Amino acid sequence: MQIASIGVWGSISGFFKQLLMAFADVRFVDILDILIVAYVIYKTIGFLKETRAKVLIKGLGLLLATWFVAQWLDLISIKWLLNKFFNYAIIAIAIIFQPELRSALERVGHSSLSRFGVGGNADASSNSKCIDEVCKTCASMQEQKIGALIVFERSTPIGEVILTGTKVDATVSAELVGNIFYPKSPLHDGGMVIRDGRIASAGCILPLTSNNELSKELGTRHRAAVGMSEVSDAVVVVVSEETGVISVCVGGVITRNYNQMSLREKLYAELVTTENVEKKGYLTRIISAFKKEK
Repeated sequence: MQIASIGVWGSISGFFKQLLMAFADVRFVDILDILIVAYVIYKTIGFLKETRAKVLIKGLGLLLATWFVAQWLDLISIKWLLNKFFNYAIIAIAIIFQPELRSALERVGHSSLSRFGVGGNADASSNSKCIDEVCKTCASMQEQKIGALIVFERSTPIGEVILTGTKVDATVSAELVGNIFYPKSPLHDGGMVIRDGRIASAGCILPLTSNNELSKELGTRHRAAVGMSEVSDAVVVVVSEETGVISVCVGGVITRNYNQMSLREKLYAELVTTENVEKKGYLTRIISAFKKEK
């Protein structure tokens, strides 16, 4: 028994010695490299789950499984077809996933810019006044069931959308916003874009979402709001003309049933609090944390 136990402990200690020797050759940059790759894969999987790309991924997985079966059974015709397909797979993926790739690159772009404090130039006070005026007029339009579509630009420039409307360049006020969306106004059908705390343009044409999972109750105005939030980091407020329900779209996700107070809280969280945190940057956050520890 003693000999057996000595043999077992010897095997265990030998295993740990080999493990330590293997880790002894690992550099810090190797660990950093693995962590970065793991993070990229994790974010990619999370992004694919939010889009229709997951269905296409399943289709590609099925083709790959068919290729393995064809190799195993030596199915010459299927092997030839699939080999030809996989030779041009990179080009095919770029074409098939074009909307998803564009959306992913836009997210990376605006998130990187915002971390370094690049983006909108509006200060917190002008943003606060702008939010208060928008919430006031949205509450009024909710009672009267007047439709509205208001886009708050953040770090992603949406100049191409602004150019589709009529230039306004005016201070945000409840009266002006109400007049723009008054049913008989020539600009009431399009979207209004607020840039740097000012109304940049009205009557703008917004991109429609291709998300087929949205409720059929949501009309063109809501689909445009979701589409705008998918291709940029803009915050979009919608007032339904049929029901008067106020909705907010951020990152392709729509949340509904806001009132004046809850809308104000939501916009403050997205446009004032988030902006202040992002503009600090990583260096400022480290310095602040160091000061607190002292």
